[in-house]
Amino acid sequence: MKKFLIVGLGNPGADYANTRHNIGFKIINQLAEEFEVDFQERRYAKLAEASIKGRKLFLLKPNTFMNLSGKACKYWLEKEKISIENMLVITDDLNLDFGTFRLKMKGSDGGHNGLKSIQQEINTNQYPRFRFGIGDQFSKGKQVNYVLGEWGDHEKEFMPERLEKAKALIKSFCLAGPSITMNEFNGK
Repeated sequence: MKKFLIVGLGNPGADYANTRHNIGFKIINQLAEEFEVDFQERRYAKLAEASIKGRKLFLLKPNTFMNLSGKACKYWLEKEKISIENMLVITDDLNLDFGTFRLKMKGSDGGHNGLKSIQQEINTNQYPRFRFGIGDQFSKGKQVNYVLGEWGDHEKEFMPERLEKAKALIKSFCLAGPSITMNEFNGK
């Protein structure tokens, strides 16, 4: 059975639950709900396991805080013997308008501390990442407040539709592969 590690980046705790930086957790939670699976407290993370058409999905929410997300990724990749190209990291992106998707198979960390940690731990930037646009509607010097701030009313209005699309992207990545998925979802 082909295995996938689907990693939602975020920070643990109620204080962060509805922040822009936690979109990875939000998407992973929605996926777990759809598959009717529960998260268990495991090493470095909360983990849920699901299956779809002969593929096993390990849904991972690192509990190491964003800046140390790489520890959880490396541990679970090795423990479950999952190849790096089958790890999909879901993260927020300031450089994309709210709700815009970008799936890439490699790239820089773009200044994102979660991606920076993963790259350091697994020793490569050649891994798939799903960037969810959060926009850049903040004034100079207010980036941290914006990223760690809660969604605005306009964003909340469109969030249910964006979450449905995000789940479809992840399932497509696992079933149809990255090329088809990028063609169908990037920039949408």
